[in-house]
Amino acid sequence: MAKSVYIHIPFCVRICTYCDFNKFFIANQPVDEYLDCLIKEMSTRKDKVVETIFVGGGTPTALSEVQLEKLLISINDLFTVTDEYTFEANPDELTEGKIQLLKKYGVNRLSLGVQTFDDGLLEILGRTHHSDDIEKAVKLSRKHNIGSVSLDLMFHLPGQTLKQFDESINKALSLDVDHISSYALILEPKTQFYNLYRKGKLKLPNEDLGEEMYQHLQNKLKKSPLHQYEISNFSKVGHESLHNKVYWKNEEYYGFGAGAHGYINGVRYSNINPVNQYINKLTNGEMPVLQNSEVTLKEQMEEQMFLGLRMTEGVSKSRFYKKFDQTIEEVFGQKVNNLLENGLLNENEDYLYLSERGQIIGNEVFEQFLLT
Repeated sequence: MAKSVYIHIPFCVRICTYCDFNKFFIANQPVDEYLDCLIKEMSTRKDKVVETIFVGGGTPTALSEVQLEKLLISINDLFTVTDEYTFEANPDELTEGKIQLLKKYGVNRLSLGVQTFDDGLLEILGRTHHSDDIEKAVKLSRKHNIGSVSLDLMFHLPGQTLKQFDESINKALSLDVDHISSYALILEPKTQFYNLYRKGKLKLPNEDLGEEMYQHLQNKLKKSPLHQYEISNFSKVGHESLHNKVYWKNEEYYGFGAGAHGYINGVRYSNINPVNQYINKLTNGEMPVLQNSEVTLKEQMEEQMFLGLRMTEGVSKSRFYKKFDQTIEEVFGQKVNNLLENGLLNENEDYLYLSERGQIIGNEVFEQFLLT
């Protein structure tokens, strides 16, 4: 049984310069037809009771209130969520009417795409909101008793200084949010930033400054009500992202919508990206799956390690053995010993977890768990 559902809304009012998710400028898109087909795809799945639902994009709040309510009604008709129901939102699109709808239909967590509180950097990123919109969105969410509010913050941005990042952290903390996700900018192919960088028209801060920003983030939040529970995620106690933990624990979930990914019965699948092709498939009674990939035992064990090590608690040795009937030592013995000796991993009775140094160079640690 899948524990979770991810639902993709691939429409945006404006395309951000750094984003490589499956997204389309919403003007002149067949949004209503897309929602009809999305609902049709969701109705084909058997698991009706799930622990978490995450509606992402694109930007789900780019939908009109009528479209948003249509989606919310259909989700409630098709699924019962027992724990966490999250919507991604842009601060300037989160009107009072939309928040009232989200609350009415059971959404209990909002993930706001803030990225930075610096208006100049927001413009460079192609964001539609300003810093004032962030405070308004958080206050509206509190007014309507949304249970958890999370902010995304980015660092290592073009022209960004440590002082600018520090100011964004301070402003986020001043809003008393429940959760912060913070990631360094990664230049992804097919983004505007990537193309500018290849042409020599985009300059990024050096890697040392990126590491300094990350360490500053960790140190700053240690003194706040938020605790670090994953490499890039910090929360108040009881406000951790349960949906993302499904990914990090390598558990199964449904993915619905154009470009969505899922993991069911040991098979990872991805849906067709183009909206019109997605609509055509479902209109003709076909599933919109582009690719299925059965995850081998070797791949499952690799993923169990490098996904699980993202969490500060790490990977449970007993859970690994229960799942694979082999110990971590039997599969990765020498690699684990080397990482322990080099101070990149720590361990306790049941868990292997990244050291502080290991968190900074996490990707280098994760690479050690790729089996040849």
